[in-house]
Amino acid sequence: MQKQELAILYSGGTDSLALYALASGGTHPGLGKPSHIHLLHMLNGMGRFADFPKNRFEVARRILLATAPEPAKVPEATLVELDMGRLFQGLWLDWYEEYMPRYGGKNLVCVACKLGMHTRGLLYCIEHFVPHLVAGYTKKQGHYPEQTGVFMEKIADFSSRFGVRTSFPVYEEFDDQMVTRHVLEDFGLPSTGGGERKCLFCQTKTTATEAEIGGYLDDMFPRLAEYLEHRLAGRVREAAQCFPPGSGK
Repeated sequence: MQKQELAILYSGGTDSLALYALASGGTHPGLGKPSHIHLLHMLNGMGRFADFPKNRFEVARRILLATAPEPAKVPEATLVELDMGRLFQGLWLDWYEEYMPRYGGKNLVCVACKLGMHTRGLLYCIEHFVPHLVAGYTKKQGHYPEQTGVFMEKIADFSSRFGVRTSFPVYEEFDDQMVTRHVLEDFGLPSTGGGERKCLFCQTKTTATEAEIGGYLDDMFPRLAEYLEHRLAGRVREAAQCFPPGSGK
């Protein structure tokens, strides 16, 4: 089977770090044996401790190379920071006073953020011919609205429209923090502590239902599709107009 490139939504936390380790090892059936791993770290404008994800990646990379039976066969990995702050603003922050009443008055700020991340990651994959994008969503965190079944199903379907497969290969396996820690320790990697930036909205409370989350996504996808089509065609003005500033009249 021909090796393909792989992109991982990488926060620096334990789940995305474990995904990187498993992809580097090339034995997990949901990840295959990638020829190159792109670790996509998203900037939403609300994160602090900027060096955490980079430092965690650099340490992990050194350990994986040092402990691999055949270091030459460890796939190359690139950490890429992508700014999706404008998307985040246009998907929620600029318009939350208008959007919240549409979806039961629920706070969907983290759903909007993850939607922006996936869209920016999808654009990267299309532009760099990466056929597979994965995220470390897990059952143990299924209480987060962006890690629900409806979110994952709709994101995967949206990605497929643009020729990119999006999957969540450890969702069932990482149903307990113990499992993630075992995986990391097996690779000799840090298994505790946070390597991710600390976001202002991290773990923001919401009681949004799957129906409300799905309704929001369905409303946003047409605009995001238009945005991607403009970006891919080089129509920068039209792409920018898909998400005008909320302060505009």
